[in-house]
Amino acid sequence: MRIVADRARCEGLGMCEAMAPDFFEVGDDGTVTVLDGTPGEEHRSAVLAAVDACPVLALSLDG
Repeated sequence: MRIVADRARCEGLGMCEAMAPDFFEVGDDGTVTVLDGTPGEEHRSAVLAAVDACPVLALSLDG
């Protein structure tokens, strides 16, 4: 599994960071940074919840 972030689409709302802070961080520039782009399968549910929570659809999972 790989996290894909569309930083151009990101509005910095922070839903992803709130739901999975080990994997996402919204920086001072107001866009998301993926902290670990290839999380293990044991983290799939948390990462998927964070991806699904993005109101502007800036995040997706590949794999």
